[in-house]
Amino acid sequence: MSDENVQAARQMAAAVTAVRALSGVELKRLADSGGFAVDETTGDRMIRALEEMIDTLDARWAALQKLGTVPPLSTTATARWVARHTANTATDDRGLLTQLQRARAELPQYVEAIRAAKRRYADAETGARTSIERVARS
Repeated sequence: MSDENVQAARQMAAAVTAVRALSGVELKRLADSGGFAVDETTGDRMIRALEEMIDTLDARWAALQKLGTVPPLSTTATARWVARHTANTATDDRGLLTQLQRARAELPQYVEAIRAAKRRYADAETGARTSIERVARS
């Protein structure tokens, strides 16, 4: 991931975290209602970063799924407990795999929200330009 994309992803993550972790649906609703807008360049960088995260998750998904399996340890009671605990930790409600699955589902919705915010920005910019031109002709 390029430095620009990393920076855009961090900005997006910070914005989402600062406003309580919004779901993709909530963020899209916010963008559609004019709650936020983003210029094309920044929006494209954010989208590129999110799409790279999606692609990375997709490419590594089979390997990541192994985290949810019980690792082969010895047959002692302690080893069996540790093995089950390891798998449960990855798959419980706050587990890594659970969080990655949620991210995998939400990221495409974030992309759509940013696209909507870009349209909102472009519409506002066009409206401002039209208003300025109208005033300039007067």
